[in-house]
Amino acid sequence: MALPAWLQPRYRKSAYLFIYYLIQFCGHSWIFTNMTVRFFSFGKDSMVDTFYAIGLVMQLCQSISLLELLHIYVGIESSFLFPRFLQLTERIIILFVVITSQEEVQEKYVVCVLFIFWNLLDMVRYTYSMLSVIGMSYTVLTWLSQTLWMPIYPLCVLAEAFAIYQSLPYFESFGTYSTKLPFDLSIYFPYVLKIYLMMLFIGMYFTYSHLYSERREVLRVFPVKKKKM
Repeated sequence: MALPAWLQPRYRKSAYLFIYYLIQFCGHSWIFTNMTVRFFSFGKDSMVDTFYAIGLVMQLCQSISLLELLHIYVGIESSFLFPRFLQLTERIIILFVVITSQEEVQEKYVVCVLFIFWNLLDMVRYTYSMLSVIGMSYTVLTWLSQTLWMPIYPLCVLAEAFAIYQSLPYFESFGTYSTKLPFDLSIYFPYVLKIYLMMLFIGMYFTYSHLYSERREVLRVFPVKKKKM
């Protein structure tokens, strides 16, 4: 006896991905809406306590996003593992290592700017992915999902680099994550961050190249129709 349609493996995969993308879309939409309402209610003062207001939800969304590496590895999501790994680890390091560990950094304006950029990109990306899973596609949404990152992603990297730069004095003062090792060796974490700062821009080149190639492939399916004279 044939299985019902909703029990077949390909339908289960689509249902799971749809729910995953929906959860992420709802999370990032809530964050963006909360930040917008707070800004219009309290003005610039709302930027200072952005992390205290929505940091926990942001951490939850970014933690869940690590599932995307598993999706690609097991084959239920069609994408390249290394570029996605670079994108996700970049955010995890900035959010959990640089921002969460230093309370003084959490009050900087750059945190609010970063959260705006991240959520703008993710709201569009997860909307596009969610609709694609159920076979729905809109030319405008496809173009937006494949184009919005072009100006915003470099700005994200610059904001991330600035967040690292602003965090260095606090890591130096408090000695967070710096530790002594056996045989008179030690890890001075500000040096680690400075090395990562250089790697951030190298990673941006590879990620940007991959996203641009992906954009050409996707938009090839949605050619702009010329009007007949």
